[in-house]
Amino acid sequence: MGIQRKTSTIGLLLDQFKKSNQAIAAVELVDRLKEKVNKTTVYRALERLEDDGLVHSFLDRDGIKRYAICQDCNKDSHVHNHPHFQCTNCGKVDCLEEASVNIPKISGRTIHKTDVLLQGICETCSV
Repeated sequence: MGIQRKTSTIGLLLDQFKKSNQAIAAVELVDRLKEKVNKTTVYRALERLEDDGLVHSFLDRDGIKRYAICQDCNKDSHVHNHPHFQCTNCGKVDCLEEASVNIPKISGRTIHKTDVLLQGICETCSV
């Protein structure tokens, strides 16, 4: 479908990502914007943003779909194959700037590194 024009909903969603600089669950976005935008519109807008390469999605440790701002993606190509980090204490999820994570070789297996989700304690919770 794609973004034909920047609607107020698209602007509201992009503002949420810029404010937090984190990956945000769709359900969180629905809750944050419930006074301004209905649930169906939020999901449709997220789909349009992802189709146009402005956001990417992945599943967190609980199987919840999260969205984050893309850096070098476009409508034709998502190139966000980077690791994500989820704090096991506060649940915050970040896109990591590190381009790759070394995954050990496992005998008899071929490993594909896509949307790696690392878990641990974030710097805020570790102090």
